[in-house]
Amino acid sequence: MSFYTSLSGLQASQKEMSTISHNLANVATDGFKKSRVEFADVIASSVTVSPNAQVGSGVVTKAIRQQFGQGNLIQTGGAFDLVVSGDGFFMTKPASEGSQTTYTRNGGFNVDNERYVVDGNGSRLQVYPVDGSGAVIASGIDGLVNLRLPESSGTPKATGNVGLDLNLNAGASLPAKAFDRLDASTYNQSTQTTIYDGNGNPVTMTNYMVRTKAPTVADPTSEWKVYSFVGDTQLGTDPANPQPVTLSFDSTGVMTAPTAATQFGAFTPAGSSAEQTLSLNFAGTAQSASPFSVVNRSQDGSAVGKIQSVAVDEAGTVRATFSNGDTKALGKVALANFSNPTGLRQMGNSNWAATGVSGQPTLGEAGSSGFGGLMSGIVEGSNVDITEELVALIAAQRNFQANAKALDTSSQISQTIFNIRS
Repeated sequence: MSFYTSLSGLQASQKEMSTISHNLANVATDGFKKSRVEFADVIASSVTVSPNAQVGSGVVTKAIRQQFGQGNLIQTGGAFDLVVSGDGFFMTKPASEGSQTTYTRNGGFNVDNERYVVDGNGSRLQVYPVDGSGAVIASGIDGLVNLRLPESSGTPKATGNVGLDLNLNAGASLPAKAFDRLDASTYNQSTQTTIYDGNGNPVTMTNYMVRTKAPTVADPTSEWKVYSFVGDTQLGTDPANPQPVTLSFDSTGVMTAPTAATQFGAFTPAGSSAEQTLSLNFAGTAQSASPFSVVNRSQDGSAVGKIQSVAVDEAGTVRATFSNGDTKALGKVALANFSNPTGLRQMGNSNWAATGVSGQPTLGEAGSSGFGGLMSGIVEGSNVDITEELVALIAAQRNFQANAKALDTSSQISQTIFNIRS
């Protein structure tokens, strides 16, 4: 019987060394949780045997229990490198249509070619859907959705109204030659304004200011003509015969004409297939002794915003910023917790699955009761302590040697018995 007792001790020591070796092998694995072997003694008891005369039958591995203590926090700076400081697991689902949900502490996420936020296995991060203000609009595991980054934001709008408030130099001279936009000597100043076509594409409108009448003693008024081009197309009230807009000023520099915005005829910007019209307003324009300047510029068109950056706040709300100035809430990171996390089934790749031992997940949000806080730009490393594991490995090795010695002693005793002569 002592053979099997010592054998159980050898097997237990091997199990412990294997577990420690697994811990040490994953010392640099993000989100990894170490395991600890728990043993129990084996006693074959009987009502006919005195409690003072019982002899044990060895040891058995009772459990290999996972330790879900917090791992080291490693700063990375990545927007989708997330860490739960406290209790809770991230939830992911495979890219296929499978319904299995996996749980992980490894928050090193990235974006795939379909703009989904995924982990290293390609499983998609689960979030609560939110409205425009970031408030959650669905709860429960069936209400979770895959986090996906949009390509764009907003609806394109063609520019219909442009406002230019200019300060024209009262001392400017009259050009000697007729206007030619390719010859800078034929105009006094020019300014460019970005406008948008019907698809939200930016196009450039260029306005050329030409002084055509200087004040005299007999007539102290002055005039300027403004030629407007979009690309190579000149704008005018009559597209077939486009003419410049004439700006008139009195002796004090106050603009007397036009008194309303000028409505140009329809035109089609280069690269666009849709016609659009444009209204140009110089209501705030004046003439003074100061150099030419654009006092105010406005236009009412808008482009489709392209995503520029993404951020995750402490509450887990994911917000995207777009090139047109829009900011959108895309979802709120969902967290799960278990009444008995040590009962989770290890799936590899720092993933776990729920079991009957772990219980069903309780869902929540970062910072709420029973859940830790969420931090961005940080990942959780392994919770393996190398020094602790090496000490445990030495102890396990000595246990193995002691059981081997006990087995060798039992063998020698048996051999002695076999050699007894009657």
